[in-house]
Amino acid sequence: MHQINVGENIMERNREIAAENREMLRSSKVTSVNIMSAPGAGKTSLLVSSLPQLMKKRRVAVIEGDVQTTRDADRVSRTGVEVFQIETGGACHLDASMVHRALHQIDLDNIDLLMIENVGNLVCPAEFELGVDARVMLLSVTEGDDKPKKYPLMFLESSMLILNKIDIIEYVDFDMERAGNEAREINPRIEIMKLSCRTGEGMEDWIGWVDKLCDKGGK
Repeated sequence: MHQINVGENIMERNREIAAENREMLRSSKVTSVNIMSAPGAGKTSLLVSSLPQLMKKRRVAVIEGDVQTTRDADRVSRTGVEVFQIETGGACHLDASMVHRALHQIDLDNIDLLMIENVGNLVCPAEFELGVDARVMLLSVTEGDDKPKKYPLMFLESSMLILNKIDIIEYVDFDMERAGNEAREINPRIEIMKLSCRTGEGMEDWIGWVDKLCDKGGK
């Protein structure tokens, strides 16, 4: 009897395509960011709030991943950025092949920064490499400060943890120090920032972080 491990084959193929994506982006000197979170944590709001500032200095494109509808893509496109929609048709994450197909529709030589909004999910998006420069994890204060230990892979794979919706922190039971400490126990290298997409508090830190990432590896 010959046993075939389908899961390992799928993940290995995904890693191969992610490597191709990485080479495509790097050859065009495009900085790329994969934004991940649970549904409703604020990924789209983060883009809508920060793109007008980022676009003053960078040529930006956005890939929007959703199970169904173009609602998030429509919101983001109103900032004036070019948006490429991926409807996964039920899949709870983007994978490297989906992004690969989108990259062939984007004029990579005409952009500096590619922002990818992944499907809202705290498990699957972290398992699939896309070939980007950095992964960013959004955690809303409405979700609970126990999430790092409950969903460790998301925090392990991320370069940046954003604690969002801090404008309502007094109304929810969320310990920011606990969440930050437990995230660093999982990933000592993770950076942490606090912001509110609604009020704009802390948004300059996020824009500055993206700018530094672009300066490090972009055009």
